[in-house]
Formats: sequence, C-alpha cells, structure tokens
Amino acid sequence: MKKRLRVRLAAVAALTVGAGLLPTTAVAQSGGHADWIGSWSAAVARPGTSGTSAAGFTDTTLRQVAHLSVGGDGVRLRISNVYGTTALTVGAVTVAPRTGGAGTPQVDQGALRPVTFDGERSVTIPAGVEWWSDPVPMRVADDSDLVVSTYLPGPTGPTTWHPAGYSTSFRATGDATSDAGGAFTRLDTARYFLSGVDVVSRAAGSVVFFGDSITDGVVSTVDANLRYPDQVADRLLRRPTARQCGVLNAGISGNRLLNNAGTAGDSALARFDRDVLGQAGVRSVVLLEGINDIGNSRGALEPEQLIAVYRQFIARAHQAGIRVVGATILPYEGAGYYSEAGEADRQAVNEWIRTSGEFDAVVDLDAATRDPADPGRLNPAYDSGDHLHPGNVGFTAMAEAVNLRDIC
Repeated sequence: MKKRLRVRLAAVAALTVGAGLLPTTAVAQSGGHADWIGSWSAAVARPGTSGTSAAGFTDTTLRQVAHLSVGGDGVRLRISNVYGTTALTVGAVTVAPRTGGAGTPQVDQGALRPVTFDGERSVTIPAGVEWWSDPVPMRVADDSDLVVSTYLPGPTGPTTWHPAGYSTSFRATGDATSDAGGAFTRLDTARYFLSGVDVVSRAAGSVVFFGDSITDGVVSTVDANLRYPDQVADRLLRRPTARQCGVLNAGISGNRLLNNAGTAGDSALARFDRDVLGQAGVRSVVLLEGINDIGNSRGALEPEQLIAVYRQFIARAHQAGIRVVGATILPYEGAGYYSEAGEADRQAVNEWIRTSGEFDAVVDLDAATRDPADPGRLNPAYDSGDHLHPGNVGFTAMAEAVNLRDIC
C-alpha cells in the first residue's frame, strides 16, 4: 500500500514539475492557473448487433489516435465501459506523440509513456462506468496527434464505441503497447473504449460541440481532421489573442434529441450530462441537433417538443456555469427524409433559436450554408452530395461562421 502511494505521489510531483518547466503554446499565451482542460473527446454509443463492436476483442492491442486541440504538460485518459455488459480488464496502456504521417500507427519507442491507474499498469473497469487514468507527465503540443495503445486481454464482450470516428484505428495480437508500429494492421475508422483526453494547460477552458452527424463530421476526409469543430480549433489557435480553449467533439451520427437510437447513441437529453457537463474545464457548449428528429418524423413532431429539450439544455448548462450557443439547423431539402411538414418545423425551430433570446449567443449555420438561390437547400459548393451533410468545404464555412468570442 505504501509503495502504491509513493508511486502516485511521484507521478503527481513529476506532473507539477513538468507543468512549471515546460510551458506549451497554450500555457505561455494564456498566463492563468494551470488546470485540467478537455482537449479531445469522442461521444460513445451502444455496440451493434454484429461486427467488431458486438464481438469485442481478445488478446488484442488497439492503437488509436486522438487529435488534440490544445497541448499541455500532462495528459490523462478516459476509458469508457458505459455500455459494457461485464467488467472490462485493461492490461496495459501507453501514450506517445505520433511520428508517422496521417493514417499511420508509428511512434518513437523512446517517447512511449506508460499509463497507470491508481499506480498500477492494469485496471478492471466495472460495467456501466467510465474510468480516468492517473496523470501522465509528458509534454504534448497544440494541434497534435496522441497515439494511445491499449492492451485488452479479453474477452471484452460487446464494446463501448464511437462508430464514425473518421480516424484510422489499428490492432495487433498480444501486448504490443511498446511497439513502434510495425506490429499493427489497420482495423477500421471507429473508436473503441477511449472517450477522452485531458491536458494540463493554462487555456481558458474547453468548448463542447454537441450534436449529430454534422458535428461528428460524417463524410469528412478520413485522418484529415476537417470536421467543423476541428476547424474551429484551428481558428482558435490562429487568432491573435492570448485566449485559447480546448475543443471537444460530442457529435454522434444519427443522434436525436428525443429518442434513443442504438449505435446512434442515447438521446441527446439522456447523454447531455456525461458528454457536456462531465467534461473537464467546460466554459461553453454549441448545440446543433434536431434534424434527425424532424426528418425521421416527417414533420409529425411539433416544434415545441424540440424547443422544450433546448430549454432543458440551457437550464442544465447555466446551472453548471456554462455558456450556451444555439446553432440553427442546416437546410436539408433533397435529403432522403425531407418533407414539407418537416421543413416547416425546421423553420419554426430556427426562428425560435434566432429570436428567443434564451441562448447566450447564436451561430446561424443555416444562413452560412444555404443556397442563396434556393434557401431550403444546401449551397451546392458545400453539399457532400446527399443534400444533408456538408463536405469539407461546407465544414469550413460552418467553422468560419462561429464567433470565437462567443465560445472562448
């Protein structure tokens, strides 16, 4: 017991020294008190009924990449077993900056750092919960890739995951947490178990982008980090001011405000506490959700039903001291679930978002992305082709519409 306590104290002492001696860009610019700030996140969902998420893993190392928004002088990981049916045993974890290019598993073996949990290399996480690691004293840069390698002795059973990661993940047989990358082969572009990375930083806090597939970045280029929250993070780092914030993506493709949707996540209302209020250092949240409720109901929902959920978000966030930015819902005429009744609902909800005065600020993403000649449709230059999701250029237009002073 004394040995474990010494290990924990040594880790905290090393982290404190690191934070004082190795200022990152965010630390140097902000000049405030160093604290834990959310730098990356992935909102998790239930496993599918077939495929990798249903089968789980045995004697496997997963190598996944978290693209950090802001850097710092220490990191900690959040591992989720929220939707597990049994306890999850994690045999070993390491972290290191990525040395290969985008879409590769390469790291410098000398830079690999072991991750501990209460001073131990392994941990067993009960079903239904998330688990934070101990602090890992290491310097990570703004806008950088952190490689997280997790050995799962298994069998894990069905996994807690994020289906549409748009980032290549890798696997290797056995414990390959200390491997430079050669042992790994491509798995897919989903994320498994890893749900968050915090950093020690003097940034002002973090902003959560909360929503569905449009926030999640569906159809964005894999491994390019061009989702609209990623591009907002880039804008924050470029602006000529000392104030910086971490950016957290809490989008889930197919998510709805009112209904649980299996692999598309619990309802936005059900997951708001975990994915927004439970994040580290949150100062603001941008809400963009409702199109799946409108589309799938073909207009059967009343706008007041959606507005009532927005009011719940506002009340809960304000109770926690968090600013709330309302985002208008993008055009969707031509999409597979478009209806005239649904369009009337979208217009009514957007009018309330713009004019109610209940949000702390509004970002008019409808205006930023619509076709000037046909406002019910996406601008053809921004349309990915399905008339619902913007492509990379459309995500740029969305990011540029965000007033950075409203979020950070």
